[in-house]
Amino acid sequence: MVVPAILLLLGVLTAVVAPRLLARADWPDREPVVALWVWQCVVAAVLLCCALSMTLSAAAAWQAVRGHVFGSAPRSVVEAYALGVGAPWAATTAVALALGGVWTAAMLVREVARARARRRLRRAELRVRAPHLPGEDPGHRRLAILEGERPDAWWLPGTAPRLVVTTAALRRLKGRQLDAVLAHEQGHARARHDWLLHCASALAEGFPQVPVFAAFRAEMHRLVELAADDMASRRFGRLTTALALVELNEDRGVFGPCPTGHGHVPQRVHRLLTAPARLTAARRLRLTALAALVPVIPLLVAFGPGLRALG
Repeated sequence: MVVPAILLLLGVLTAVVAPRLLARADWPDREPVVALWVWQCVVAAVLLCCALSMTLSAAAAWQAVRGHVFGSAPRSVVEAYALGVGAPWAATTAVALALGGVWTAAMLVREVARARARRRLRRAELRVRAPHLPGEDPGHRRLAILEGERPDAWWLPGTAPRLVVTTAALRRLKGRQLDAVLAHEQGHARARHDWLLHCASALAEGFPQVPVFAAFRAEMHRLVELAADDMASRRFGRLTTALALVELNEDRGVFGPCPTGHGHVPQRVHRLLTAPARLTAARRLRLTALAALVPVIPLLVAFGPGLRALG
């Protein structure tokens, strides 16, 4: 039971330390794509610690599970894990972690079901407000224009993703600003940011007392927007993208003294206009590689005793 305890401690340590280090770092806003990768590696490491600890705890508690986990492994490998030490707590730990895993899966299924229900409602509304023309193939319709007094544009994901733009946005956006908005929304679709947000919401809603999951959801919502802004600005320029954001959001009161649900927009505009310098390619590569090593550490802890026993 020593290795499962170490894995749990490692998971807690990662969940506490990593978000604080990322909050103090000054590079995530400059490299949102790298920051998205780092956050995913951190959360994956926490979940992996729990899964490996659950497996080894179950192996310590029940002989049947031990036979499946270790299979035909030599006796020295099984003895290296000292599964008999602290065995009275093994069943409780295994059951608690298994229930946590089942709850996580249930939250993810619920989140995906809710997203699909919202998407069906929005598609039904879209069919009413922008009906298909006679002979038109709905599967090849990638752009829909809606009558609306508020400038807005959004990407509707699904098997046949579609970009929706209001007539007010078409009237307000000038020059290549509309192209920048379309590139922003297409960036979300190409990177499948919707699935990333579903996973983050499922963890945050399933475990509201775990700060790392709440921080993960908040950062995902912020970083995916920054990443999409960068995709648009690389094609159409930072000034054009910033002006497009202003035109789409100035009637929502986001630039006033009172905070709104789109309070992150002024920070995004400021970031685009100030053009923060990107990290060097070498530093981006180092950060990516270091983040990839974070989920490897639980694997080394879990398999270390067995590898040492094999000599």
